[in-house]
Amino acid sequence: MVAGVISERASILLKTLVEHHIQDGQPVGSSTLLKVAGLPVSAATIRNVMSDLEERGYLQSPHTSAGRVPTALGYRLFVDTLLQIQAPEDDAVSALRAELNPDKSATELVQAASSLLSNITAQAGLVTVPSQEANQLRQVEFLPLSGNRVLVILVVNEREVQNRIIHTQRPFTEAQLRDAASMVNQRYAGQALNQVKERILREMREARSQIDSYLEDALDLASKALDQEGDAEECMMVGESRLLGSATAEEMPTLRDLFESFEQKKDLLHLLERSARAEGVQIFIGEEAGYDIFGNYSVVTAPYNDGFRTLGVLGVIGPKRMEYARVIPIVDVTARMLSSALSN
Repeated sequence: MVAGVISERASILLKTLVEHHIQDGQPVGSSTLLKVAGLPVSAATIRNVMSDLEERGYLQSPHTSAGRVPTALGYRLFVDTLLQIQAPEDDAVSALRAELNPDKSATELVQAASSLLSNITAQAGLVTVPSQEANQLRQVEFLPLSGNRVLVILVVNEREVQNRIIHTQRPFTEAQLRDAASMVNQRYAGQALNQVKERILREMREARSQIDSYLEDALDLASKALDQEGDAEECMMVGESRLLGSATAEEMPTLRDLFESFEQKKDLLHLLERSARAEGVQIFIGEEAGYDIFGNYSVVTAPYNDGFRTLGVLGVIGPKRMEYARVIPIVDVTARMLSSALSN
């Protein structure tokens, strides 16, 4: 939503009010604005401007106070037209550069990005995990363990190594497993994991009566190895407890509902899917997200990529009165640095 045009005086007062409210979370009265706004006007003039801003939907008056607080529309006008973005702090950039090391695997990088966002912004950090469509099988190895267990070493994309143990119907020798891995690599290396799974299941279903036992064993091993690939979380979240520290007594009931929503992640994932289709930083303030559960909160996101395609979205969730001037550039630079690390 694009907010309407207001006068320069109203803009100064709205900007001052929002910044003051972000700092202490309390309603802001006309006497406070008179002191800090620096305008050569009377308290009566400020009250009139505040009243006009309230009528236009930019401010609201809590029942317990004579002061006013910004609405979602007021925050939107502030973010779109009045906000002065700050450069990321040197310490934050240094921490991001140190942790988002290209030598790390994609999983490690994504986990680090979520934790860093939470720590630096003091909000809840989140990141969607690259989908299987973005993961390509490079190589697989099967090593025999005791009994009917097999160690699977899965190399995904350029350098990410995943280890898992699968249980088979019968024991296999080292030579049999080596032959099975060679067969799987010849047939499927370089393909997306989800396509590999589909091909394996289709070939096993369509040609079970025609394929020899060696190929059947290889396909069965590969199918079991990839079955666990879909168990990974679609979205990782760090620092939910930070929201408790910034919540007012009135916000606690909705915060509990928000935590329950995090458990299901349905609404959150829908919102992040929308963000992945856009370019650059996206800011959803309160009900703008399209879900009532986010009414008292804002979500700031940015997509990340590997130089070829969008892999996912990262961002933060915090109260509507978060420090947008600081949070927005941190989300932006984190997405850029994560993309750079994944592109190397």
